[in-house]
Amino acid sequence: MADTKTLGTGTTTDRGRTTISDNVVAAIAGIAIRETEGVHSTGRGASKALGAVTGRMPGSASSSAAGRAVKVEVGEKQTAIDVDVKVEYGTPIHELADRIRANVTEAVETMTGLEVVEINIVVFDVHIPGDDDDDDSDDQGGSGSPRVR
Repeated sequence: MADTKTLGTGTTTDRGRTTISDNVVAAIAGIAIRETEGVHSTGRGASKALGAVTGRMPGSASSSAAGRAVKVEVGEKQTAIDVDVKVEYGTPIHELADRIRANVTEAVETMTGLEVVEINIVVFDVHIPGDDDDDDSDDQGGSGSPRVR
């Protein structure tokens, strides 16, 4: 029996060619990361803002927003993944990183057949419960008591 395993960016078997886009791998990884307990959000800056805007557009999938926060390199049989995450306060980061790597590896390898050879994680912030993510609440000028007299 010929190798019918789903392979990277364009491997041909006796039954045809399967091509897996970088965006597909990024979306799968992004969803697996967001489903990991202790992760508050993925992405930062422009990628997070773009994901938030496109996620609200009609016909867009929430997985596409997840994919934008994840960068991948896909080869014929392997993939490498980079992600920026904001973690929940109190979560042991080293343990969270291990869980992220396990979840992403399981999801990507199961769904694509690609071997995950590297997952680089940048923890860029800590979410503190009770903090508002909307920073514009501080700029409401005059709608509250003054801070100083």
